[in-house]
Amino acid sequence: MSTVTSTPTQAPPLKAAIIPVTPLQQNCTLFWCTETNKGALVDPGGDLDKLKAAVKQTGVELEKLLVTHGHLDHCGQAGMLAQELGLKIEGPHEDDRFWIEKLDNDGARYGMEAHSFEPDRWLVDGDTVTVGNLTLDVIHCPGHTPGHVIFHHQPSRLAIVGDVLFQGSIGRTDFPRGNHADLINAITTKLWPLGDDVTFIPGHGPTSQFGYERKHNAFVADDVLRARAT
Repeated sequence: MSTVTSTPTQAPPLKAAIIPVTPLQQNCTLFWCTETNKGALVDPGGDLDKLKAAVKQTGVELEKLLVTHGHLDHCGQAGMLAQELGLKIEGPHEDDRFWIEKLDNDGARYGMEAHSFEPDRWLVDGDTVTVGNLTLDVIHCPGHTPGHVIFHHQPSRLAIVGDVLFQGSIGRTDFPRGNHADLINAITTKLWPLGDDVTFIPGHGPTSQFGYERKHNAFVADDVLRARAT
């Protein structure tokens, strides 16, 4: 479990830790409100014993589960954990319902335990989610999947972006209903305006900042996109 610095202030309102899960090393994020000690797990896709141990280690009181999109490694065991702990699931956007409905089949296909579930709340662009005294903005970012959402906490300059954007790369768009143009549009029109100084936690790999990716990302750096447009 690695921690993420979300804000430079002495007493940050939000703290976060990354717990890689599943054979695909998906970044499940545990974040919590430092005022109330209430928290949420984002994308609890598997390795539930590992996740519960991490929560116990931090002493956080879990309030809910959040899901960015419907892929197996991100939410295959979210329903199981919600049922076990009596928690609600919020997210993703309902356009990912077809992915969640086939989690059992996908789990068997890839040799991973996974079960479909019904979120307690589907999310749409412009929604907010609350955890303790924290309020995070929900931004719909289709492309990797049609119903992908990201969670942004503006005061902490932190975003949890699932498989939309990675350090040096972007999400795949060759899955059913993936769309490369939609993904590029979501990154450039919905993520970049949040600010170059925003640190983001991707679905896989190390954290980065939007400003760094605008300079160095091989797929969506400003210079790369300008060159493609000419």
